[in-house]
Amino acid sequence: MNGDLYLADALKRFREAKSQCDRALAQVPVERWTHRIDPESNSLATLMLHLSGNMLSRWTDFLTTDGEKPDRDRDAEFEDPGAFDPAALRARWERGWACLLGALEGLTGADLDRTVTIRNEPHTVLEAINRQLSHYPYHAGQLVLLAKHLAPGPWQTLSVARGGSRAYNAAMMGDRPQP
Repeated sequence: MNGDLYLADALKRFREAKSQCDRALAQVPVERWTHRIDPESNSLATLMLHLSGNMLSRWTDFLTTDGEKPDRDRDAEFEDPGAFDPAALRARWERGWACLLGALEGLTGADLDRTVTIRNEPHTVLEAINRQLSHYPYHAGQLVLLAKHLAPGPWQTLSVARGGSRAYNAAMMGDRPQP
């Protein structure tokens, strides 16, 4: 396996997840970001707090410190913020993604076999990246579904629109006949 190709693809997948989240959040008024559909569900703000908290913990000093930082309060990430500050939440969200992307951009294929720890459990860098490639899109899907539920007016699809597959495929194929 070419490690540099893998890292480039991992970065692409993380950026796609962030883009989906950002485009979904943009369709929901910030006043609705703390709404929960039931007491056991997460709000958009909760998902943003959790994802950014995880990113800041896992990816700060990624190669040299445990991925679960002692100052992280994971349980608080799942509670409604006492005083909701959308600008502060958005800034934390951006810091989390920047931390993740910056850490990955600093890696080379040779780093994939190195060992890092998460909660004192050893992982190769490859395993640690794959762990988050399954975790973040899981929550991104929750965020998108909740945003679609909370958004006023018509939803602007984040992918190929219903009933639009033929037109999308034709555009992607340059109107070439398909085999």
